[in-house]
Amino acid sequence: MPNIKTLTPEAGRIDAAGLRAYDADRLARCAVDRAEPWWRRTACVEALTGRVPQARLGALLACVRDTGDTGTVRKALLGVLSDRAELLPWLRHEDRRREEAYGMAEAVLQARGALGDLTAAAELATLAFSHWWTRRAVGEAGLDALVERYGAQALLDELAGGRPEDRATAVRLRDRAGGDVIDALADPDPAVAHLAQSLLTCPDRIRAYLAGAPTPDAALWAAYALHRLTGDAARTRAVYEALGRPRVEVEGLDEEVRRAIVHEYGHECEKQSDPRWRLEALCTEPPQPQDEERQLADEERRLALATAALTAAGLMPRPPLSCGEAHRQGGGTYHVIGYGEGGRSEVFISTLGPFAGNHEDDPAARAALEGAGFRWIDGATGAVRVTGLGVYYFGAREPLDVSTLLFYWQD
Repeated sequence: MPNIKTLTPEAGRIDAAGLRAYDADRLARCAVDRAEPWWRRTACVEALTGRVPQARLGALLACVRDTGDTGTVRKALLGVLSDRAELLPWLRHEDRRREEAYGMAEAVLQARGALGDLTAAAELATLAFSHWWTRRAVGEAGLDALVERYGAQALLDELAGGRPEDRATAVRLRDRAGGDVIDALADPDPAVAHLAQSLLTCPDRIRAYLAGAPTPDAALWAAYALHRLTGDAARTRAVYEALGRPRVEVEGLDEEVRRAIVHEYGHECEKQSDPRWRLEALCTEPPQPQDEERQLADEERRLALATAALTAAGLMPRPPLSCGEAHRQGGGTYHVIGYGEGGRSEVFISTLGPFAGNHEDDPAARAALEGAGFRWIDGATGAVRVTGLGVYYFGAREPLDVSTLLFYWQD
């Protein structure tokens, strides 16, 4: 005869179907038992969906409210108990803003949405506008629950502050209702316009709009959406040329470095990025062949050339390592060559082109590599910030400097 422990022998080995068929009262007792591991308790909570025993309701509610208990269990309980109106005063209390358990703040907001708390609309809209898909999903679920209860207009009336996240919510709701959202391509916030273009599905409608786009940015977003749907590079370039090849000017960013950065990051830049970077990536020639085998061959050639140059200069280079190997995790856009006594010094060789540098701006390494045809990225050049181009970097998505972009590593 199975019991809870045989159905949950260890983390990652959960018989979810068996738990769903198990006695709800015993599951509830396990769920609130701090002597049990968090993963077993969480599995028991999830198995209670739709069948919470009334006799255990008080204990389950107390567990949710206990800020000293495990956050994972409490979040799971919020999902199971999201129909309990008696939780609402606690959920709305200002202390919930100070919850430290990971994801708890988002779970609280989602529960408020599920319970019909319109005062949570603004915070849910902020979540729905997040870069993180998990937060975005929570925000959208909470907003959808409010729409289901009160209707879209009541929600939009609550979101009348004019924030970008409010406008993004309006765009999403209008699209879901079958409305036309193409006018949002002219929104002054790039992230809202980016959302609008991602929802467009009719090339003919976009072509008609493009002919009379109200702003240059709206035209750029329309061209980008049209390219996404048709892949018509010639048409995209024609629009780009007609608009005067617009681009974000960055003081101190020369053409060689710019082209390498544009074609590495412009295609997949973050939603708040200036659309000029996207069109420049689509409409200009890349600095090196796009064929993966040829790119690898070019990288190997550059590494061999750099190693030979350092050897000739008497700098005793070690074998090159990818930045992922050097950091023992992750990956990026450069290789590391240790050199000198014990390999304690390092030089970086970019995969994006003939770019090299290091933290010390070592004149010996610089002379050796410049003599071999490399472009040395010194402190002044490396410090130039590439404005308007959002790139993910250790949780942030802000514009980065040249050095970080050419020698990029992410774990």
